[in-house]
Amino acid sequence: MRPARLRSLPAAALAVAALLATAAPAVQAAPAKVAAAPDIPLANVKAHLTQLQSIATANSGNRAHGRAGYKASVDYVKAKLDAAGYTTALQQFTSGGATGYNLIADWPGGDPNQVLMAGSHLDSVTSGAGINDNGSGSAAVLETALAVSRAQLAPDKHLRFAWWGAEELGLVGSKYYVNNLASTERAKLAGYLNFDMIGSPNPGYFVYDDDPVIEQTFKDYYAGLSIPTEIETEGDGRSDHAPFKNAGVPVGGLFSGADYTKTSAQAQKWGGTAGQAFDRCYHSSCDTTANINDTALDRNSDAVAHAIWTLSAGTVTPPTGTVFSNAANVNVPDNGAAVTSSVVVTGRTGNAPSALKVGVDIKHTYRGDLVVDLLAPDGTAYRLKNSSGSDSADNVIATYTVNASSEAANGTWRLQVRDVAARDTGYIDSWQLTF
Repeated sequence: MRPARLRSLPAAALAVAALLATAAPAVQAAPAKVAAAPDIPLANVKAHLTQLQSIATANSGNRAHGRAGYKASVDYVKAKLDAAGYTTALQQFTSGGATGYNLIADWPGGDPNQVLMAGSHLDSVTSGAGINDNGSGSAAVLETALAVSRAQLAPDKHLRFAWWGAEELGLVGSKYYVNNLASTERAKLAGYLNFDMIGSPNPGYFVYDDDPVIEQTFKDYYAGLSIPTEIETEGDGRSDHAPFKNAGVPVGGLFSGADYTKTSAQAQKWGGTAGQAFDRCYHSSCDTTANINDTALDRNSDAVAHAIWTLSAGTVTPPTGTVFSNAANVNVPDNGAAVTSSVVVTGRTGNAPSALKVGVDIKHTYRGDLVVDLLAPDGTAYRLKNSSGSDSADNVIATYTVNASSEAANGTWRLQVRDVAARDTGYIDSWQLTF
């Protein structure tokens, strides 16, 4: 996983292999009866990690972009997939004056207009072997792909797996892939699942808060194990799901924690050591095969397979009543310019409802100063509240109903708030759309 606030490096294109094939509309929930995913053998996943460690040891201790250790890692994974019957291709790019590679593997069959992708970054930082970050995700995705082959899985959706280069330099490889997909192919992507650091030695169980169907698939799996989960916030936007999300593709994934500190409450429900980082060897030379929690790696690898098996089957749309929300605070300047808060809606078909519910929670010391609008993905504004000098109460906490049936459901919706009078201040606390 790349550090927070790391600046992305430009990726100058070399040649794109003839690999950018099919993909699908937003991720959809599978039918109730889906063949159970197999158990992913922990020993097999760890064997891949041992190989990645050996590659790093033989190549100056790392598997970083532009170094021999990275290319050797790609060659190892590709050989396994080729032998298992995958169609593989290397996508080449340039970053920082060095050649980088993405490895893409397609499993034959499935609807070519609906592609479910799963991926992980394969590069390490230069300071270490990168066994948790991100050998763990890479090995789990590889072993799940091999399990697909062993089972000769025939899913409804087409399956594609990916191992990204130069993630540690700013998501360079995954950005290059997404940016070089034709818009018609990008629109076919059913979803992208990302796995970055899933074997942390002091682990937590974090689920990405993005596409609601993908999120619920992971939550249901852990609920079946009686393991509580939390929404992943530490690495949000810092890994390879971000370019897909920015392109409107439904995304989700798992994470076991990096350099943030485990709280007492988290240690109580997950075990481990409170007051210590989830991974004390994050981006360090000690990120070796000794830096893995076997239990977390085993559970998360099985969760990867569960999601692949479940989400690649069926085409049932998400249930009505799905809530899309944003709880990030946005300050509203006093008598100033309008501000917005965004919610990305995915996984729907057709247009928005004629009775779209818009839940608003705005903290403000004089609500009469506020003008509040809902902005549809195409920019159309729906007035929720006008300003009023006689409305002297605090806060706007209300649910509005909007006829948005002329608007496409999927896309980025925004709540726009403007303070039109002086002396009182506040902020958008949270808001939500119910589809």
